[in-house]
Amino acid sequence: MNPLLNFSGLPRFADFTPEHVTPAIDTLLQENRDLIERQMNTDVPPTWRDLIEPIENANEKLERAWGQVGHLNAVQNSPALREAYNANLPKITQYYSELSLHQGLFKKIAALHAGAEFATLAAAQRKIIENDLRDFRRGGVDLPESKQPRFKAIKERLSELESKFNDNLLDATNAFAQYVTAERDLAGIPQDVLQTAREAAQAEGKPGWKFTLHAPSYLPVLQYADNRTLRALMYRAYVTRASEFGVPANGQRRSAKRGAGTASVSRVTSPKYPSSGYCEEGAPVPPSDGAIEWDNTPLIAEIVRLRCEMAQLLGFKNYAEYSLEPKMAESPMQVIDFITQFSDRAKPYARQDADEINAYARESLGIARPESWDIAYASEKLRLARFAFSDQEVKQYFPETTVLPGMFKLVETLYGLTIKATEAPTWHPDVRFFSIHDREHNLVGQFYIDLYARPSKRGGAWMDVAITRRRRDNRIQTPVAYLNCNFSAPVGGKPALFTHDEVITLFHEFGHGLHHLLTRVDYLGVSGINGVEWDAVELPSQFMENFCWEWEVLAPMTRHVDTAASLPRALFDKMLAAKNFQSGLATVRQIEFSLFDLHLHYDFDPDSAKTALQLLDEVRAQVAVLFPPPYNRFPNNFSHIFGGGYAAGYYSYKWAEVLSADAYSLFEENGVLDPATGSRFWNEILGVGGSRPALESFVAFRGREPQIDALLRHSGMSGGAGAPTL
Repeated sequence: MNPLLNFSGLPRFADFTPEHVTPAIDTLLQENRDLIERQMNTDVPPTWRDLIEPIENANEKLERAWGQVGHLNAVQNSPALREAYNANLPKITQYYSELSLHQGLFKKIAALHAGAEFATLAAAQRKIIENDLRDFRRGGVDLPESKQPRFKAIKERLSELESKFNDNLLDATNAFAQYVTAERDLAGIPQDVLQTAREAAQAEGKPGWKFTLHAPSYLPVLQYADNRTLRALMYRAYVTRASEFGVPANGQRRSAKRGAGTASVSRVTSPKYPSSGYCEEGAPVPPSDGAIEWDNTPLIAEIVRLRCEMAQLLGFKNYAEYSLEPKMAESPMQVIDFITQFSDRAKPYARQDADEINAYARESLGIARPESWDIAYASEKLRLARFAFSDQEVKQYFPETTVLPGMFKLVETLYGLTIKATEAPTWHPDVRFFSIHDREHNLVGQFYIDLYARPSKRGGAWMDVAITRRRRDNRIQTPVAYLNCNFSAPVGGKPALFTHDEVITLFHEFGHGLHHLLTRVDYLGVSGINGVEWDAVELPSQFMENFCWEWEVLAPMTRHVDTAASLPRALFDKMLAAKNFQSGLATVRQIEFSLFDLHLHYDFDPDSAKTALQLLDEVRAQVAVLFPPPYNRFPNNFSHIFGGGYAAGYYSYKWAEVLSADAYSLFEENGVLDPATGSRFWNEILGVGGSRPALESFVAFRGREPQIDALLRHSGMSGGAGAPTL
């Protein structure tokens, strides 16, 4: 049997091959279309059981099968799988376009909404029907018949472009490698990073050390390498990925010219991975002829243009208004005002941070004119000088073998759960599988965790859905999640070591996972993260990050990789003192990305001569305090908004951070490990999914509407007036 058509339990990864994709998707699409046709041929008044449930069951099968394909395409990419994915993606998009434009189905659901049964349904069921009607209108059901073909064509083309954007970024990332043969050129880089680089080169039969643009290789070079030339080389390669400075279609890489250059964002992910080369400081010269392989520049222009056209077809002025309709925020201007207020609060702190780094680089490191590839390096040196510790020192206390159990122990304490390793087929030997049980030993949920970077895996960190909780007849379908990161794998017979930032990222993704896994909603459409406003979906993930700064949480989950000693309290106190070190710069960076995203989809004219990159330059002139070199092509790797679900929604990270910090403040008041507060958080936030508006859930937990004070305090920016408001 085709493993993609077996829905009796967990995915059959051990049996899967790319050849299974097309037959399975074709079968499910035909079954779904046949079902809808039968629904249209009955005159029986619509009911939940006869109308919603059958279609929900059919679509869930399609989503589960296609979800496995999309997941594997992201974590175990291969030419054959990519071909199968891209061949079937238009079919999936076409089906959902047909569904959203289906007048007969829309009228039946509208009749159910207007009928007597609606008032007798559970609140979650009513919310699903209301969401369905809203999404039908957003899907074009009210469009004149003459405009529907164009609308469908736009949806299908956007799906294709967004997938191609991600493929280009992955291929461009994998295409670069820097080999270093002289050990003297590697001074400052941590030994575990060097060992990984040595093993990577040896695996290819080459001497020396191999460095790549994957985060576990790239970031330590920028942060620790004393060799400024190497830092500059790696930086430029990273920030020009998937741009016109790439590989021509004939496969011959263009060389950069020396001299001065011309001056000039259903998956939930970590915000830490958007990023804002070679040793010369000038911009490389773009090729003068021929297409460039993996260049996302034309894709960006077409994506923005088509999104605007699609929104205007539906009666919205712009894509931002379309995107915000199902979110907490009420209008693009409300979001821009919110972000701008944050910018006004953060920019003085950011300017002070930048001045400190630049002064330290000049006076202590001998770098007369600090450049973008010097910032992380100088920052780490300044941190070491000011607080007498380095990220590398801290990293030795966070082996995977204690971090994971420590994180699980926190969740077990807060929610009365038990998390245990379990056997299940996986897609890679490094992947582990866990089960969650409650106090009565009932199975609550299960999850896969895939922690390490590899060439076949897309960058970043994210949670994705394998199976969603729902009631099927008299039984509960157990939810299952995928948790994905891109950390360094174990080397030298030692466990993988995580930086504190990576621990925070892991907690972030597990927060998303808990939102999916601990739902108590029995109806698919609003179970877990389904139906949750996108600008509130980050609340549980960012909430979890706060525990990474609590001594009583952190101390038990540390053990030095060599001595087995726990994290010294004195070192933790230094970490805490440095918690808001350069938080102004970090905040302004997120503001920059959020404003760029909003303006790109709100008041940017895609038919004008202005490019997305020029818009970004304008945003930077407004809010930034550090400016990248002119060859930086950040938009070309901003997969959050061009290849993911955050278009006109990247602000959600900062918006939800207000909610998460304020929610966490109740734990600060009652005790960070207080099970009663944990139970309340589960009942009112995690457990309710999208069955009610996020603001109602927040008020039910906190007892009032959200306030900004906790976030400003956590960020070290609580002084002064003019706090931004939601």
